[in-house]
Amino acid sequence: MELSTKIFRTACPVCNSKDLKQVFKVKDESISKEYFEIIHCNQCTVRFTQDAPVATEIGRYYQSNDYISHSNTRSGLVNRIYHSVRKITLNAKERIIVNHTGRTVGSLLDYGAGAGSFAHHMQEKGWQLTALEPSEAARENAYEAYKIQLHPSENLFRIPPQTFDAITLWHVLEHVHELQTTIAQLKSLLTPQGVLFIAVPNYTSYDAAHYQQHWAAYDVPRHLYHFSPRSMNTLMSAHGMKIKKVLPMWFDSTYVSLLSEQYLTGKKSLFKAGLIGMQSNFKAFFNIKKCSSLIYVIQKD
Repeated sequence: MELSTKIFRTACPVCNSKDLKQVFKVKDESISKEYFEIIHCNQCTVRFTQDAPVATEIGRYYQSNDYISHSNTRSGLVNRIYHSVRKITLNAKERIIVNHTGRTVGSLLDYGAGAGSFAHHMQEKGWQLTALEPSEAARENAYEAYKIQLHPSENLFRIPPQTFDAITLWHVLEHVHELQTTIAQLKSLLTPQGVLFIAVPNYTSYDAAHYQQHWAAYDVPRHLYHFSPRSMNTLMSAHGMKIKKVLPMWFDSTYVSLLSEQYLTGKKSLFKAGLIGMQSNFKAFFNIKKCSSLIYVIQKD
């Protein structure tokens, strides 16, 4: 009997409810051009990608020089924009960590470190850094660019408990196959006053509603889950953790809209994408939880 290379779920990966419905099919615009079904949980409101590849098969869906978080490429308009704002966002992330941990230095785990830009930034600021990344190519790129040593992600389960003052996952949790066991392990690695920072796209945002199945942040099949604020709260509560603060990522709406506009029309339009991004941020200004991407600041309950 052959083992399946795809994950077919009959229950919600967050709350285990079987009250599910199909939303729409989304095309992998980046690499395979395959279509994947998005499923919605009526109980906790998380969405997930049906028939996503298992962990041993997902690697080929990342094999592109244009995959920015792994390659650091500057090719193309979208990637040039990404690099132009990255220094601003790195400083902003540092401030968030300092403000919410009360520490200017400490022990930090960056889980899913990509090509190492954030890990390098925090190491330069004096933090004791552990950085984990599943992609061997990304680890090599990080060493080449910053001379920083990233380690395989499976090392997460070899670290002693209560090791870190801060743990960060910047657009990583949506990629993690073992969702529940990973959250449980991350919790165990926090010191009693430690803080977990999780940034994920928010499908309840205006730009997601505008672009629907063309919304780039669905990013199938690499994004296994598509979180709402309600589903994130459900997930953390189940592990005895509490969301202390929800913070906006203002730049993401325009960046995601630029890609989404291309997926929808086949053309790059900075004007249209900028307009949708501004509209999304305007609506989120009055309700932060409607921002295109959100940072959840989490501690043990």
